[in-house]
Amino acid sequence: MAFRVRGSRPLPPPLLLLLLWVTGQAAPVAGLGLGSDAELQIERRFVPDECPRTVRSGDFVRYHYVGTFPDGQKFDSSYDRGSTFNVFVGKGQLIAGMDQALVGMCVNERRFVKIPPKLAYGSEGVSGVIPPNSVLHFDVLLMDIWNSEDEVQIHTYFKPPSCSRTIQVSDFVRYHYNGTFLDGTLFDSSHNRMKTYDTYVGIGWLIPGMDKGLLGMCVGEKRIITIPPFLAYGEDGDGKDIPGQASLVFDVALLDLHNPKDSISIENKVIPANCERRSQSGDFLRYHYNGTLLDGTFFDSSYSRNRTFDTYIGQGYVIPGMDEGLLGVCIGERRRIVVPPHLGYGEEGRGNIPGSAVLVFDIHVIDFHNPSDSISITSHYKPPDCSVLSKKGDYLKYHYNASLLDGTLLDSTWNLGKTYNIVLGSGQVVLGMDMGLREMCVGEKRTVVIPPHLGYGEAGVDGEVPGSAVLVFDIELLELVAGLPEGYMFIWNGEVSPNLFEEIDKDGNGEVLLEEFSEYIHAQVATGKGKLAPGFDAEMIVKNMFTNQDRNGDGKVVAEEFKLKDQETKHDEL
Repeated sequence: MAFRVRGSRPLPPPLLLLLLWVTGQAAPVAGLGLGSDAELQIERRFVPDECPRTVRSGDFVRYHYVGTFPDGQKFDSSYDRGSTFNVFVGKGQLIAGMDQALVGMCVNERRFVKIPPKLAYGSEGVSGVIPPNSVLHFDVLLMDIWNSEDEVQIHTYFKPPSCSRTIQVSDFVRYHYNGTFLDGTLFDSSHNRMKTYDTYVGIGWLIPGMDKGLLGMCVGEKRIITIPPFLAYGEDGDGKDIPGQASLVFDVALLDLHNPKDSISIENKVIPANCERRSQSGDFLRYHYNGTLLDGTFFDSSYSRNRTFDTYIGQGYVIPGMDEGLLGVCIGERRRIVVPPHLGYGEEGRGNIPGSAVLVFDIHVIDFHNPSDSISITSHYKPPDCSVLSKKGDYLKYHYNASLLDGTLLDSTWNLGKTYNIVLGSGQVVLGMDMGLREMCVGEKRTVVIPPHLGYGEAGVDGEVPGSAVLVFDIELLELVAGLPEGYMFIWNGEVSPNLFEEIDKDGNGEVLLEEFSEYIHAQVATGKGKLAPGFDAEMIVKNMFTNQDRNGDGKVVAEEFKLKDQETKHDEL
């Protein structure tokens, strides 16, 4: 139903003038109940339970009727014409008896009226229709009543406890309504179309009565707006569903409200006490959210997917209102962001978000970082003697707690009851952890914060670490075994024997097999004369060393193949 003003309506057709006063007689006072045929008789056959208003002289009424003679013969009926009879009461436009009989009626009231000739068409009658001196019977049902002095009537039957804003002129609103006539007959309903009515208020897009009746409403408010016809569709009606001179009743529920000049609004719910950094344009955020319309209708939630929404901010990856609303947040902050449609999904909407809808996002910021971020190290404790610091190649044993920035625990060696052991710089941990363990002394405790590009990246670890997650490691270094110089897997702790090949070739056959080579190297390590790189499989190191010496790959090393490290730069063996 488009609530637009229509033009004027022409005068009623001549047939409807059968009830007009033609005798010029003065109208006597109406009588109630049954009396003599010389008096007006009124029987109230049905009176509605609610009757907020009754007909007074000067009112305009719309009613249906059936007119019969005392013998039951029908002489006229508005039902047969399919249109109510519309007329002012008490202004001489009706026969005197009807003018009196309508006074005091309620909408939906039904009256049976007996009108004597002197209050009807008298001794003259109406040629060919009403014989002279006829008593007339009318079965009358009142459909509508209004007065030219009426204004729009507003009855609010529900108002939400919180009402931060009400409809003003030039606002854009979305509302549901049921439209009825005064007698309760439904002529239109947005509910039946399952779509809100969306319009500007106060700029002439609505009938004047609705423009006025909507002002001051809160989102969630429900009110009944009663509009006289001269503030609705007037004498002409709408040409389809609404007859001329009809009062309209709209039961309205306001769902949404904004102004094209609105920007986003932000309400901070929880701000952490410790907020070392606030988000900026170009940061990458992970956050949870619940998305609703202004009336509380749910449309989306990251919680229901059990996964954060991850995005860059300030770069157009999200709707403009959210791009702006996520700036300046702290990790752990909760805030409400209200986004008008021109900064959301506009007039078209998207999915289950209707067009021109104001959106409400309740967000919880889990973490954020910038692609240019490096790790952050905070040392909480260092022992008095902290001179030996970890470096690439060192073998480390340490405990850690791993968590997300919001405190969610991911893993803990303390809970497992065993240390985590690595060779620093060997690629056994993520790059950020490798960086965070450097220059640390035994006994030291530190916190290392690792951005995702130095951690587990966008993919994360399925079922363990979310994608694009910033990680927090609380670390305690328990043991450090110094590694070998870069490029070496075995070194001598003293002078190397000039007869090294002969010492390894115990049987003196000029050939060294893997078993001989392995036995000799392990013996040097056991006596402290040599050292294997810590943290690696010793047998694998020895085998690799032997393979490097076995240059022709025949499974044995001869004197001509045997060289030390400083003699052969291409290999990491002796």
